[in-house]
Amino acid sequence: MKFEQWWSTGTRSPNNPYKADSPAFWAWEGWQAGVGIEREACAQVCDQRSIEDSWEGGYADACAEEIRARGEK
Repeated sequence: MKFEQWWSTGTRSPNNPYKADSPAFWAWEGWQAGVGIEREACAQVCDQRSIEDSWEGGYADACAEEIRARGEK
């Protein structure tokens, strides 16, 4: 999800430690959105690698799953 899409959806981080609508609150939200976007981009690189290297025992699928799981911790 691109930053503009995040901004339009109203999705907020459940663990934002700052006062709602303060500058720090929005800085935290923007940072969290950016981290999520970058994490997904990295996972997509692994997904593409998995498609290109369709050999048994490849680690690209597991890598993509691990990257995505980091966002849920």
